[in-house]
Amino acid sequence: MGYELTIEPLGQTIEIEDGQTILDAALRAGIYLPHACGHGLCATCKVKVVDGEVEHGEASPFALMDFEREEGKTLACCATAQCDVTIEAEIEEDPDSLNLAIQDFHGTVTRIEPLTPTIKGVFVKLDAPAGIRFQAGQYVNLHLPDNIGTRAFSIANAPSNATEIELNIRIVPGGAGTTYVHEKLKPGDRVHLSGPYGRFFVKQSAKLPSIFMAGGSGLSSPRSMILDLLEHGCQLPITLFYGQRTREELYYHDEFVALAQKHANFTYVPALSHEPEDSDWDGFRGFVHEAAKAHFNGDFRGNKAYLCGPPLMIEACISTLMQGRLFERDIHTEKFISAADAQQVRSPLFRNL
Repeated sequence: MGYELTIEPLGQTIEIEDGQTILDAALRAGIYLPHACGHGLCATCKVKVVDGEVEHGEASPFALMDFEREEGKTLACCATAQCDVTIEAEIEEDPDSLNLAIQDFHGTVTRIEPLTPTIKGVFVKLDAPAGIRFQAGQYVNLHLPDNIGTRAFSIANAPSNATEIELNIRIVPGGAGTTYVHEKLKPGDRVHLSGPYGRFFVKQSAKLPSIFMAGGSGLSSPRSMILDLLEHGCQLPITLFYGQRTREELYYHDEFVALAQKHANFTYVPALSHEPEDSDWDGFRGFVHEAAKAHFNGDFRGNKAYLCGPPLMIEACISTLMQGRLFERDIHTEKFISAADAQQVRSPLFRNL
């Protein structure tokens, strides 16, 4: 049994299955609703029910307070329809978004490569002949067995290779999902994933140079975006600042060095924060934001910046960019929010970051 879900101000009506969340129904219909954590904790997906009844599900009482429930508010990531429903949402129009519908995919793990001591490259050949259509920078949810649930991982390859996708997965100490991938997943295993998700992609309509700042396994999305830009003949300046602790953790280094030699508009600046003093490393020593500040002499005006990495790195980069006169409208971050992250209160200055 299903119902009709009408989304205002679009005036668009879609089908919603019994037990399906409002967010999932919208995304699978190619309608983007703002969201982040997906677990009823961060309130990013808050919408107003203007007609009909919903079950609020596991929405946190802090993210959706009692008085808001009485006012007809709900969290789209948790709410399920009890009848035909009409909601009112803040629809974000983005001229660069393809608004791709979420789909389910099945595939086979073809190989697993150790990229660093803590990051593995997992390659999945999809059953669908056409593969997955996605925008460079987007991610998929990988469904894991043993009641682990789903985990979000960015697609590391360019969209031109849609039938075999690459996921770069860093092991998180104590993390059930990444531990399973690192210790149990093997070539030949069948996997289920859904996607593409996310609004982290190049704002090409701006026609501005791109600055990518990445750390750890956060290199996945920038790598996909950079490969896609270069494949399509982008002539605007592209600069990648990539940070790791030591040289052995710096993966795809040779690839980016080769790309910089081949493309005059691409600059690659690796930064190592804890490389031994007596090593032969002759590149930048320090953190990503320090490397960017030194390279641009503290002036980032006239660029678009794309940030992906650990929370502390993101905050340091945002601060450095804003001190260098690059502001919110030109700073874009990938939003992977865990339950712990969702409990942290951020400044309203960074509402869109």
